[in-house]
Amino acid sequence: MTTAATSRVSAVALIPARAGSQRVTDKNIRLLAGHPMLAYSICAARHAEVFDAVVLCTDSPHYADIGRHYGAEVPFLRPPDISTATSPDIEWVELALAELASQGRHFDAFSILRPTSPFRKAATIRRAWTAFTSAGQAVDSLRAIEKCAQHPGKMWIVRQDRMHPLLPMAPPAQPYHSTQYAALPDVYVQNASLEIAWTRVVSAGRTIAGETLLPFITEGDEGVDINAEEDWWYANHLLDGGRAQLPDIDRPCYGDTSAP
Repeated sequence: MTTAATSRVSAVALIPARAGSQRVTDKNIRLLAGHPMLAYSICAARHAEVFDAVVLCTDSPHYADIGRHYGAEVPFLRPPDISTATSPDIEWVELALAELASQGRHFDAFSILRPTSPFRKAATIRRAWTAFTSAGQAVDSLRAIEKCAQHPGKMWIVRQDRMHPLLPMAPPAQPYHSTQYAALPDVYVQNASLEIAWTRVVSAGRTIAGETLLPFITEGDEGVDINAEEDWWYANHLLDGGRAQLPDIDRPCYGDTSAP
């Protein structure tokens, strides 16, 4: 196993893009500012210049063709049984690493870059990569997070027509649910921008994260996630107002993003 302390770390970017989206049909190839959404993750990964390979993990030959157009490899297709709405990430990550290993391609680390976070830039990836490799083997993985907008201190569980605070550890004199947001302890929620992990966490523990996680706090538009129709409106609103910027695309738009 290569370590950051001894020599260069080899890494593969894995971009999951199954075709069976339920909330927004074909969201991964829906056009955003003229390009299919998955193009932004592929190009950001390529331009970050920290990966030895950029691999699109899809179950769709049509998606695969689009991915190759934007510079991704597609060395295999995900089988249907691990491409459902409830398929855990570990299944396709295991498959990807195993397929690459069968070709004699082994990596120290992998990153998951989901197409639903198109505003993640090459610079975002480089910043996260520097943090991850600087921590070395002291951590298992790095995960993108952001400060939560709806604080769990103001959330409740309802049991038999009675409310109970989700976070009951607040002092009785000043419970969290009666405290101003600014006075509450900082709480973060993960977003879909990126994850980086050592490949050993997959082989040793069958997990994509391990147990020791390094926080990576996204900035500005980096953590914007697009999964529903209202998210599309918001993304275009940010772009139209100049409040967000997409990664650079170095290819002409793919000719046909409609499903065959």
